[in-house]
Amino acid sequence: MALTSTFTSVNLPVKNVEQSKAFFTGLGFELNPQFPENENSVAIVIGDNLQVMLINQAFFNTLTEKGSVDTSKYAQMTIALAFESREKVDEIVNTAVSMGGKLHAEPEDHGFMYHWGFVDLDGHLWAINYMNMDDAAQG
Repeated sequence: MALTSTFTSVNLPVKNVEQSKAFFTGLGFELNPQFPENENSVAIVIGDNLQVMLINQAFFNTLTEKGSVDTSKYAQMTIALAFESREKVDEIVNTAVSMGGKLHAEPEDHGFMYHWGFVDLDGHLWAINYMNMDDAAQG
């Protein structure tokens, strides 16, 4: 059997935990009640057994001996999420922009996959997708 995780948490450094919490809950995500929030961090549920831990930059720097990425200059990763429709993709990206995020490229329509993205308040890249696996299998 392949190695699989029972729970995944992506840790992202943020400048202001409260502002980032407001941004992601404003998009419709919920807080993870199993991880109490404090001035240093808050856990946002983004899927079954998947969360993003938004961690204050200064505290994040104590968790590693490496420097964190300057997101105004570099991308360390893109967080890709899939949703149930093209309309939901548009809604999420447009809401992110209305709340202070920035567009990341133009929408792309590949038939079976529709892709658009945004940059959050701290410069992290989010790829928001709709994938019709029935169309992909026929392609």
